[in-house]
Amino acid sequence: MEENELLNALTDRLLKKSQEALLLALEIYNKPTIQYRVEGFAFFICNAWELMLKAHLIKTKGNEAIYYKNKPDRTISLSDCVKIIFTNDKDPLRINLEKIIELRDTSTHFITEEYEMVYVPLFQSCLLNFCDKIKQFHNIDISDIMPANFLTLSVNFKVLDENNIIAKYPEELANKILTYKNNIEDLSINNNEKFSIRVEHKFFITKDKNEATAFVKIDNSGEQSVQILKELKDPNNTHKYTAKSCIETIKNMLSREGIELEYNNKVAKFNHFHFTNFVKYFGLKNNEAFCYIHKQFSSPQYSYSQQAINFIFDELKKDPKDILNNIKK
Repeated sequence: MEENELLNALTDRLLKKSQEALLLALEIYNKPTIQYRVEGFAFFICNAWELMLKAHLIKTKGNEAIYYKNKPDRTISLSDCVKIIFTNDKDPLRINLEKIIELRDTSTHFITEEYEMVYVPLFQSCLLNFCDKIKQFHNIDISDIMPANFLTLSVNFKVLDENNIIAKYPEELANKILTYKNNIEDLSINNNEKFSIRVEHKFFITKDKNEATAFVKIDNSGEQSVQILKELKDPNNTHKYTAKSCIETIKNMLSREGIELEYNNKVAKFNHFHFTNFVKYFGLKNNEAFCYIHKQFSSPQYSYSQQAINFIFDELKKDPKDILNNIKK
């Protein structure tokens, strides 16, 4: 075989193993009977990334790129791959991977169930980042091997209570867990969805049963009394997306599902022009579920919710060939 054929065969093997590692990570994490969820997911998702990135290095820099120069019989680590390919050390994707590598490297010591509640937002981002990059680097669409809904991790909804942790564990371990928790929360505030994705369940009261996904009964004879409250919400949590980050997120969602848009009879990328048309046509700025208006500035500033992103994506998905033209008209 010629050298190019050998390299192509090698990258194909690496990519097949990478996808297998991804499936193992998902199967381990989403099986309720497995107690080794956090450690297992961290190990196999890192393995998936390492194999995929090494295939990319071979394709772009040659076979020698995955070996240490002073140890030509030993391949470089995942951390080295990350630094070579993602050169910006402030990139949320790179920070996300580095945190999960750190978890993998320490998980042989002692991991508690509380780590799952700390790391699952990072795991969810890491999964979606992997799908984006294997598509970008190797033109492999993960949705071809599994439905997109299988990329959502099952979540333990226990509240991470600091007092319980302090009471449950020795001081050194309790401090370690809380330090990890606070560090990741700080990083989440200063980074976008490529670092972490918060998984939340929100409940709303509606009188239309067709809009409901679950049902409750308000009954005076019930054993437990219930009050319906209006609460103050922090727009930094509920409406944290700028127009730019909305556009990037929607583009990534379209790419993951292989949806191709058209505008003026040409293939089109969703951009600021199209986003502005959506906002105007559907009146998103007038709907507080979609848009928050920051009035403390001399000119109003707008931020958007995940619900707004999902709404726009769903509308694009319904009619990708005509919707951009129809809204403009």
